[in-house]
Amino acid sequence: MTEIELFKKLLQFKSITPNDDGAFEFITNYLGNEWECIELDFEDVKNRFYYKKFNSNDQHLCFAGHIDVVPAGDGWDVDPFEAVEKDGIIIARGTQDMKSGVAAYLYACKHAKNFDGTLSILMTSDEEGDAINGTVKVLEYLKEKDFLPHFAVVAEPTCEEIFGDAIKVGRRGSINGYLTIKGKQGHAAYPEKAINPVHQVSPLLSQIAGINLDNGDEFFSPSQLIITDIRGGMEVTNVTPNDLKIMFNVRNSTKTTQVEIKNLIDTTFKNLNYEFKMTQGSYPFMTNKKSKIVQVLTTTIKDAINIDTKHSTAGGTSDARFFGQYNVDTVEFGVINDTIHSINERTSIKEVQELTKVFKNLINTF
Repeated sequence: MTEIELFKKLLQFKSITPNDDGAFEFITNYLGNEWECIELDFEDVKNRFYYKKFNSNDQHLCFAGHIDVVPAGDGWDVDPFEAVEKDGIIIARGTQDMKSGVAAYLYACKHAKNFDGTLSILMTSDEEGDAINGTVKVLEYLKEKDFLPHFAVVAEPTCEEIFGDAIKVGRRGSINGYLTIKGKQGHAAYPEKAINPVHQVSPLLSQIAGINLDNGDEFFSPSQLIITDIRGGMEVTNVTPNDLKIMFNVRNSTKTTQVEIKNLIDTTFKNLNYEFKMTQGSYPFMTNKKSKIVQVLTTTIKDAINIDTKHSTAGGTSDARFFGQYNVDTVEFGVINDTIHSINERTSIKEVQELTKVFKNLINTF
């Protein structure tokens, strides 16, 4: 089975979160008895951790990803789970996000003849969902067993314009803020008898809306406070609101935490009656550019396809953030990201072949 045949087979599993649709049974059989398999299922989420010790050396490199995909939606030109090939392009749900990466590292790992230490593969069916019973649970288990990898490659789609032009060496976190300004409802004709929270907040909004919370650095853009929702009142013209609710999001770098955000809110709204809370959906991580995984992958891309790759932290969240929380040096590398989650999601056969080549060479030279 070639890497493209493997890719098409994976695409034909209707593995909509959290259902793997039998994909894990296929993968286990594909890897064969040479690979140990640990099944870690939590509620309706399936997770698999495969590993192979090539020798007794301590070094441990893990390839990670997810088999689940988002629903296909309507309006496709082809059956989204048929894996239709047209002019060197394969069209199907999950081509970019991220069965291309999965196929590439499964093929590379299965055909690896030598490695200086342990190779492993961590897979989940819960990345596109709540992500609470997936990769994070497997890493908790590996931590308990003292078997965390030293290095990880998450094969999410990372490239921007041409294959090989970007790897991700970190990700921003995501902090959500919920602010309620409390006033006193009243008649619009008698503003002196009411406390209008809209009027209270209006002159203060410029002090938080869109401001940079840090200056960023060579890898991260500044952490910016983005207001996403403001609402209050009863949708009538003659009653002032009793309270005003503001929601915001901060995609934060390692330079900004909840502490700085709370200090900003407390300072800005100190003279008002307000309630404030925050939640953090993901935490930022950064892998040092001198790390072995960053340097070797960068060199491997150059040697395999003659592309000078840049180191990026752009984009949303991925399961790489969980590896970062356990101080595992982690990078992300995969095909071009331009049709993920869209109708007629697609990627090229050439990209998958080149990604497989990069991963095979990475294993051989690591």
